[in-house]
Amino acid sequence: MIKFEKKQIKFISIGIALVFVFSVVALAVSQSSVGFAAAGNSSNVGVVNHQLLVSQHPDMAAAKTAMEAEVEQAKKDFETKSANMNDQEKQAYYQQTQQRLANKERELIAPIFDKVDAAIKAVAEAKGLSVVLDKNTVVYGGQDITDEVVKKFSK
Repeated sequence: MIKFEKKQIKFISIGIALVFVFSVVALAVSQSSVGFAAAGNSSNVGVVNHQLLVSQHPDMAAAKTAMEAEVEQAKKDFETKSANMNDQEKQAYYQQTQQRLANKERELIAPIFDKVDAAIKAVAEAKGLSVVLDKNTVVYGGQDITDEVVKKFSK
């Protein structure tokens, strides 16, 4: 039997996080009139641990539970429907199932990312920060607002 559980879901989650990080950096560069170097030297740059914020969001537990239920259902469906299939058909059905699970994960995670991003924006605006980057992309400097963002969406 083909297993497609947590490891592949983890890769998809990491991919989504990387896309977010790159888009935040691209946004910072595009909105800076002088460029990335000026933003890095600015005192109004914030940093957050985006992965931590997403994992600690109150809606994440429900999303994980829903995703686990979806994976279990997909496993049962695959076992049932692939019993009479040849290897090529099984592979095609497996890929179709993987795509459906990836879409479901995006559907569950996207609202959480939006809520986290909105909380980051609200805290950044309240603190007068013009740029907020993921902590993993910053070598030095920046005001860490992770705790304030956690408090914002915990209310």
